[in-house]
Amino acid sequence: MIVLGLTGSIGMGKTTAANQLRSLGVAVYDADDTVHRMMERGGRAVSLIEAAFPHVVFGGEVERPRLGARVFGDPAELQRLEAILHPLVRDEERRFIQRARRQRRRLVVLDVPLLLETKGERRADAVAVVSCPAFLQEQRVMARHGMTHGKLETIRHRQMSDHDKRRQADFLIPTGAGRRLSLRHLKAMVAALEGITSNRRRQG
Repeated sequence: MIVLGLTGSIGMGKTTAANQLRSLGVAVYDADDTVHRMMERGGRAVSLIEAAFPHVVFGGEVERPRLGARVFGDPAELQRLEAILHPLVRDEERRFIQRARRQRRRLVVLDVPLLLETKGERRADAVAVVSCPAFLQEQRVMARHGMTHGKLETIRHRQMSDHDKRRQADFLIPTGAGRRLSLRHLKAMVAALEGITSNRRRQG
């Protein structure tokens, strides 16, 4: 089984690419979605976050805007939150991969925003990076509710530059010229990676 890491800077189109991969029948692990579920009522992270960040849990779930206000722009607080979340997210990722192996899947995708920043490429056989021109990235991000130029710059500061991510990519998925082109690149990538898996099985 091939494990592909999917990543890209904010506003580059990673979520759309992940959904397109799902439409092609590829199993995708969504790290962001996992974090959100862990903060909901009954989630694994709720009690841990409540202990570390009092007054952000109400009705049995984490109020993400309130938590975000506590950690955004504060590296020490953000690091404390990540120390809670990252081990839980990795555990769910391992379970996902184990299930995929039992299902004898040829390819799975780890959709992780900070894959390269956290050395997550070590857990993958290959890396795909989604990318678009900087002006389009900014247009997409600034259209989001509550986004400001200051917030965008803070996020960019935490993320590896698009240029550096592209240099580390085994597959580059362009997202600035329409979904059809992106899908064409994704189909070619999936065919290549699933072909590698098929060859391995025949040789084994």
